[in-house]
Amino acid sequence: MRPLFHIALCFVLVVGTALAASKPHVVTFGKWTAVQSSTAPDESNSDDLKVRPLYVDGRVKEFTFGLPHEVTDRLFVVRRILRVNDTLPQESASAPRWAWQRAGWLVVDRVSGHIAQASLPEFDPDSSSASWYRDYIAYCGVADDGRKLYAVVAQLGRRKPILKKPMGEATGDPTPDSECAPPAWQRTPTRVSFISSADQKFTFAVRGHIVEAVADDDPEEGTE
Repeated sequence: MRPLFHIALCFVLVVGTALAASKPHVVTFGKWTAVQSSTAPDESNSDDLKVRPLYVDGRVKEFTFGLPHEVTDRLFVVRRILRVNDTLPQESASAPRWAWQRAGWLVVDRVSGHIAQASLPEFDPDSSSASWYRDYIAYCGVADDGRKLYAVVAQLGRRKPILKKPMGEATGDPTPDSECAPPAWQRTPTRVSFISSADQKFTFAVRGHIVEAVADDDPEEGTE
C-alpha cells in the first residue's frame, strides 16, 4: 500500500504544480489621475499628465501614462512614469516629497505577467517622441552629452538598434516633441520618416532587421 500511496502523492504534487504554473495572470490598468511631471532638474518646465497604475493579479507593479501599443495578442508596450523622492538632505519632512518623472517603455506579457524595461539606446524620456509599428519603435534619440540628435529604429528582442543615424545637432530643449515630431510609418513597403526641428527629412525602408535610406524622389515614397 505504501508504494501506491507514494505514487498517488507524487501524482497529486505534479498535477498541482502544473496547474499552478499554468494559472493565468490578470493584467489591468487602474483609474486615471492628473499629475504634474517635471521635465527639467530645476522644475522650470512642467506639464500636466494623466497617469494610471498597472496591476498584475491585483497588485500595483508600475505607474504608466499614455495609451499602450498592442504588439501581439500577448505582448503590449506602454510608457512608464516614476515616483522619485525629491526631498533634500537638509529637509526634515515627516514624509518624502514625491515627484513624477517620465521614464522609458515597458514590455508587458499578459500570459506570464512579466514586465520588462525596453532597451532603447539614446531615448530621452523628456524630449523623445516615439512611434510604434508592429514590434518596431522609431524615435529621435539624443546623445549622452545632449549635443547630437539621432534617428533611431529599434526592434523588440534586439539589444542594439537596427538604425542609428545622425540627424544633426540637438536643440537641448527638455520638453516633449522638442527635438522632432513623432516619426511617421507606412505599411507597404514598410518605411519610416523622420523630420527634425530644422525641417530635415530622413526616410528609411525597413526589411526585417535591415534598414536602408530612401531618396526623396523614390517613386514608392507615397505608397501606403
